[in-house]
Amino acid sequence: MQFFSKAKKEKDAWLVFAPTAEGMALATMRRQGAGTPVLLACGEAAPASGTPDALARTAKARQAARFRCSTLLSPNEYQLLTVEAPNVPQDELKTAVRWRMKDMLDFHVDDATFDVMAIPVERSSGRTPSIFVVAARNSVIRERQELFFGAGITLEVIDIPETAQRNVSALMEQDGRGLAMLSLGPQGGLLTVTYMGELYLARRIDLTPEQIEDADPDRRHAALDRMMLEVQRSLDHFERQFSFVSIARMVLAPGCSESLLNYLASNMYMPVVQCNLADVIDLTGVPELLDCAQQAHYFFAVGAALRQEVGGP
Repeated sequence: MQFFSKAKKEKDAWLVFAPTAEGMALATMRRQGAGTPVLLACGEAAPASGTPDALARTAKARQAARFRCSTLLSPNEYQLLTVEAPNVPQDELKTAVRWRMKDMLDFHVDDATFDVMAIPVERSSGRTPSIFVVAARNSVIRERQELFFGAGITLEVIDIPETAQRNVSALMEQDGRGLAMLSLGPQGGLLTVTYMGELYLARRIDLTPEQIEDADPDRRHAALDRMMLEVQRSLDHFERQFSFVSIARMVLAPGCSESLLNYLASNMYMPVVQCNLADVIDLTGVPELLDCAQQAHYFFAVGAALRQEVGGP
């Protein structure tokens, strides 16, 4: 099984099982060509869905057999690194990456499952291409596969939040311009930059909504200052690396507070706006997702369900 690769079946709908602190968030999406993606359903699976029997009942209720199925890893279950692309044939890439990663992981390389994703560059830029490498412990992947196998679910893809956020960001890009997106949740912040639908930057930021909304004004202001500094430094570094990508604006994912929006909008050199999934996804079949809090809860499940079958990750 691969993390990023898109399966070859000609089906146009995905059912995503995204683990949460409360159990699993489920999202079903149909996406046909360049048309507006249609969210078919969202729902919750109880914590007991961590057992095959309970997950099987959830799958049956959600008609999982009708859809292509995927799940997400949590941030503490993998490492995402950016490395220079080895100058080797494609069929030797993962072997070369494995050798290079042996001193970069916090666990033994022999215990790791790898996948890679290219970071496109302009040929005229003269830059050496880089790749994203995602690595997870074999035991983590095996446990997830066994859970779904035991529930009778054909699991095609194991995804990560960075690519789920990329999928949402890509829908909001303006032609020929890059887009920065920031999400914020219990597991911290995630800053991404996409350009022409590809992921160019993924950066974790160690801040939570509780810190951004701290009742103490001094601590709250310090957290906002830190967030702005982390974002600005990341984008400055990105623009030095990828000068051919012009970032049009920053979009804050559902769940980011109004105070964070106002602070960044007042201090950033680019427009900062709030994301509303209804602007890019047909939510008429799931009206509860017109609520911002619901959009925040299902954000990564919905993002992963936007997976498309166009060559590449």
